[in-house]
Amino acid sequence: MATLISDVKVILTAPEGINLVVVKVETNQPGLFGLGCATFSYRHLAVQCLVEQYLRPLLVGRDASAIEDLWQLMHQNAYWRNGPTENNAISGVDMALWDLKGKMAGMPLYQLFGGKCREGVPVYRHADGGSLSELCDNIQKYREQGITHVRCQSGGYGGGGFGPAPAGAPRGSANGIYLDGKKYMRETVALFDGLRSKLGFDVALCHDVHERLKPVDAIRLACELEPFDLFFLEDAIPLEEGAWIRQLREKTTTPLAQGELFNNPAEWKFLITEQLIDYIRVHLSQIGGITPGRKLQIFAEQFGVKTAWHGPGDMSPLGHAANIHIDLAARNFGVQEWSGIEPPNFVIQDLKGPRGALLDVFPGLPEFSNGYVYANDKPGLGVELDEAEAKKYPCENTVTTWTQTRLIDGTLQTP
Repeated sequence: MATLISDVKVILTAPEGINLVVVKVETNQPGLFGLGCATFSYRHLAVQCLVEQYLRPLLVGRDASAIEDLWQLMHQNAYWRNGPTENNAISGVDMALWDLKGKMAGMPLYQLFGGKCREGVPVYRHADGGSLSELCDNIQKYREQGITHVRCQSGGYGGGGFGPAPAGAPRGSANGIYLDGKKYMRETVALFDGLRSKLGFDVALCHDVHERLKPVDAIRLACELEPFDLFFLEDAIPLEEGAWIRQLREKTTTPLAQGELFNNPAEWKFLITEQLIDYIRVHLSQIGGITPGRKLQIFAEQFGVKTAWHGPGDMSPLGHAANIHIDLAARNFGVQEWSGIEPPNFVIQDLKGPRGALLDVFPGLPEFSNGYVYANDKPGLGVELDEAEAKKYPCENTVTTWTQTRLIDGTLQTP
């Protein structure tokens, strides 16, 4: 008897105050369903609408095992292709279908990808601090937990919190997060000089520009950071100005990671084939899920580019699990960003609140231990969803402020 899709549902939940979007694909086989991540925290209702109003009627009654065909069907059905809302909606279904496939096979997903290349996945964490001393203390706490790679910032990505325009801005300038690129560059170079003086070179340090510099300034920053031996410099060049990466590559030996905002293969193809980056940093649900993620991983391998998938807090545990399963089976794995999904008694300085709620909603999370993350051996993604618990933490539809970044003259700048 064929396994057919009988329903496609969206579950919205925010156990940590971050909007998460889960897609549940049910089948005509009693008790057999799959779960996937469709999280686009800042447009969650748009994703919900697309899944429920457009993808559900398209998919019900079709063969749940035909993952590749269904992905292409969803991708092409609206005629215009690619984009964060569509890709996240497709991702939710795609991950759920892979979860289903693993359950049908009785295997964890990494086995369907060819089996493990490594037993555990080394991860990097984020450390911030208001001073060099505070940042070093936070890095040391991670090192004591077995973490060997740390992304270092001081005050985020340059600029303070959201608020009124600072002195020096034109009269009447809008509220926002105001950026001073030159000041940020000076402080970042001084920061890494201090970090290496205090910590030495045994810990791998990363830094995220978050596309907040003009390309010529990003090139200068990458060159000035060379003496401090970064593991990588992340998203130095804005997505819309990707051609500048050729010049960045020519002028610096600092390893480069790029791709958190990518939606379209055209955005990464030339970076990989021309070997302009060292690490590909895409957000799996943003590019459409596991199916395109696996293709990208294998494509990058052919050109010596490693993976360092995006793994932020605004991603459901299902998305984190998808990262880990691909990591385990990828020969060109580099490192995995990890936002701090640990058991509730695992206290880390940067946690914003208790993790118990997240674990109640999503039992079966990948396990962190001594610097590595391990997938469980349950079939599929291995993560469950308690729908009753999920309802206790409704999403909120509010205006996003952290993306309202501006230059000192009040001009909007990509966040």
